[in-house]
This record gives sequence, C-alpha cells and structure tokens, in this order.
Amino acid sequence: MVTHPLIIAGAGIAGLWTALHAAPRPVVLLTGGRLGEGASTAWAQGGVAAALGGDDAPALHAEDTIAAGAGLVDEDAARLLAEAGPREIEDLFALGAPFEKAGGAWALSREAAHSRARVARVKGDQAGAGILAALIRAVKAAPHIDIREGWRAETLLRDANGGCAGVLARDADGGLQRIEASDTVLATGSLGGLYAVTTTPWTSQGQALAMAAELGAVIRDPEFVQFHPTAIDIGRDPAPLATEALRGEGATLIDAKGRRFMKSVHADAELAPRDVVARAVHRQIKRGEGALLDARAAVGEAFPDRFPAVFAAAMSGGIDPRRAPIPVAPAAHYHMGGIATDLDGFTGVPGLWAVGECACTGVHGANRLASNSLLDGLVFGRRAAQALREAAPRPLEPLEPSAPPVLPAPALQRLRQVMALDAGVERDAAGLSRLLAAIDQLEERYGPAPALIAARFVAAGALKRTESRGGHFRSDFPARSERAVSTRLTLDDARAVTVPTPAKAEFAE
Repeated sequence: MVTHPLIIAGAGIAGLWTALHAAPRPVVLLTGGRLGEGASTAWAQGGVAAALGGDDAPALHAEDTIAAGAGLVDEDAARLLAEAGPREIEDLFALGAPFEKAGGAWALSREAAHSRARVARVKGDQAGAGILAALIRAVKAAPHIDIREGWRAETLLRDANGGCAGVLARDADGGLQRIEASDTVLATGSLGGLYAVTTTPWTSQGQALAMAAELGAVIRDPEFVQFHPTAIDIGRDPAPLATEALRGEGATLIDAKGRRFMKSVHADAELAPRDVVARAVHRQIKRGEGALLDARAAVGEAFPDRFPAVFAAAMSGGIDPRRAPIPVAPAAHYHMGGIATDLDGFTGVPGLWAVGECACTGVHGANRLASNSLLDGLVFGRRAAQALREAAPRPLEPLEPSAPPVLPAPALQRLRQVMALDAGVERDAAGLSRLLAAIDQLEERYGPAPALIAARFVAAGALKRTESRGGHFRSDFPARSERAVSTRLTLDDARAVTVPTPAKAEFAE
C-alpha cells in the first residue's frame, strides 16, 4: 500500500470525501479558511440525486442526466454516476449526514428535468450544511489526514521531469511554503466568483483551472456555466438561493402583475431544465416585467420549518415568503466545464488530479441535472482516492516557483461586471469580443492573474462555440448544431483566440 503523502487542495465535499477514502495514504489537506468556510458545499440546498425510490432505477437517473446535458454528456460517466449514487447516500447517512426519512423510506424531492422524485434532502434546504458537518467530523477524526487550516494553494510546483511536484501554498500567517508531493489533487470548486451575481463564494474564481492549465492540462467545455434561475434578488453578494425544491413543491414563477410566465415557455413550466428557466427569468427582467417566485400556496405557513435557509434569507431582505412572492434573478451557480480528467480524476499531467466542480469528466455535459453536483464530488472523489491509493511515488525535481500576480479589488470587480454583462445567460460575438479585450487590457496591466486566466477560458470557449446548447446561449447563433462536440483548450489555445482591434480600442484607458 502506498505511504507517500498526498496533497489535496480544497475542503468541500469532493476534497473531504477523497481525503477520507485515500486512507491509509497520508493526506495533507489544504483549506483556505477554517474547515467548512468558503466551500460551496455548505450552501447547497436541494440535496443529492440518487435512484433511491421504489419507482426509480439508476438507468432512469442516467437517462435524465444525459437528456439534461444537451448532447455533450459522457454516457459512461453518467451511468457510473447513477449506479454509484445509492451507495454514496447510504455511506453518508452511516457517517451521520442527516438525510430525511419517512416511515423508514428516504424522503425524496423532485427537481427540474428529473423524471422521478430522487433528491435525498436534509430539512428541506439544509443538505449541503448537514453533509459538510458530517464530513468535517469524520476528517477531524481521521489519523491519516493532516489538516492545514488557513493554507491556500497559490500555484503548482512544476517538476523538471514534467508534471506536478506539489504546491506553493500561502500559510495561515501569509508566508509562502513549498509542499512537495508526487500526487496533488485540486478540489477548489467553482469559478462563480468571476461573475457579479453568483450563488457561490466570491473567492471561488477558477483558480484550479489556471493552475492546471499553466502545467499543460486541457480545459474542457469552459463556456458552459449554469445560471440558477432563482437567486433571491435583494442586492447581496453572493446572492442567497431559493432552492429548486420549492418549484418541485409547487411554487410558481410570476411577473410583477402576478401572471405565471413559464407555462408559455416550456411544457414542464417551472420544472423545465435550468437553462430554459434561467433564460426566461432573464428575459422577464430585461423587458421590465419582473420575475418573482410565489410559494405562498405551495409552502405557506410551513416555510420556516420546511425551508429554513430560504426563509431566513428572504426575511433578512425584508420579504416574508409566507405573505409575498420572492424577487428572483439568474446568478452564476455551477461550472459544467473544468479541468479535463478521466473517470478517476487524472488530468493527464503526471502527478496532477482534479475532483469536484473544478474537474470535468463530461458527466454534466452542457447543462447539469439538478442535484447531481454533490453526487459528482462523492462518486468521482471516491474513484480518485481508490486510484491514488495505488499510485506509485515519482522522483521529484521541483523547479523554483513564484506566486502568481494578484488582481487588485477594483480590477476584480470590473472583471466580474464585464463577465456578467458579456458572458452571462445570453452571449453574442460583440459582447464576448469586448470581454476578451477587457481581459487583455487587465492582463497587460496586472499580469496573468488566475482569475484572468479562468475568465479567458470561459470567453474563448464561448466565442468559439457558434451555436446555442445547454447553459451556453448565443443570441447571434440561437440554433443548436446537429453535431455535439466538446471544447478542449490548452492555455495556448485560449490565448490564441483574439479580438479585432476596434474591440480593443473600446477599452483603452
């Protein structure tokens, strides 16, 4: 059995599950704050999708996953995800995750684009927090895991022989520390923080994509960003979320005059795929007609008990959802793209692995099926751990590293605003060209900061994809191409996507 240490950067569901299952291999677990802080997992509301009901089967779950992904889902990955799902729920429950049961059976919700009720939940909207608490207890009790709280991976160590030799991390006191290891796992989550309106921690800015790309990793489908259609629109950064489970319970989307608008958009109305609902909400707001989530009849007086997180968030913004509809708007929520990996999390770069939202196995395709995100971290985190337990040590010759440039706060805010404007729910060539021009300008001034590299991948992928598919909608190319092809970009490929001189001139200072 392998005994050389393993580095895991990131302590959300994917990083923690990988760390637990890597035993007995020693793990150095890096988390930028205290365990549980800054992880998108804690904010996940809906639950974990798995074929647990008597009327369900993994094959049906896989079919729904493939259908939602709009032609780009890796079908082997989807089948693997669905078949492994029930075991992951059982194991989490045994670990102490407080999934609800009713009469001895799992209490399951139905969410958009699922053909069955299959979302295992925790007190309505507490799934992420409940699961993370159970994982943290287990990780703290695991003798093979060395937890480094307040340590953040800044960049990867390049090995003279090729590949990754560990990380350069900033410790809790602000100093830079080299940690060498023959295997490093990136589990740092989302890039939602690149957008002005997001439901993820704003510190999640695609750092893993930038780090991996600089070592030669391929970034797959970076243009596919999922926008949750019902972020609570009360001016918060990040925006609190009104879980899709509310619509599964019968909540409806209405305009400012109280009229439902989804019935005329899609046969499944409020339970249409997320990209469809997000575009409809976006257009309602753009037309000045308003978009609100009305749960008064569906939930009513039971709101504080059944959906406590949503209730608290709405009340903090002066809205009592028992008495009034909740104003909503689309917000960057999940990245279907990421570092291209195989089904064991290997990136193709020697010594470098990726799991969770920063990775892309192809399981989500162009549009993630609701509540498959936490399951992704569990299934592929476990598989990566199993592969890493058998990984042989590699001789290391780390080259001297340097910390990446830092993007100042005003420049980051400018980037977030232009990302939301030009790479949001709807895109076109003119806007994407403006975005690339802005990125060029910011990089010329501040250097290739990780946020700029990650944003460049999104913009380049979106500009190259001249069709609309899943979470990527081009208003200048609204039709879907007959042939579905994944985008695969190296850092050189992304930098080769250029914009015309006039577009650059618009951003001259």
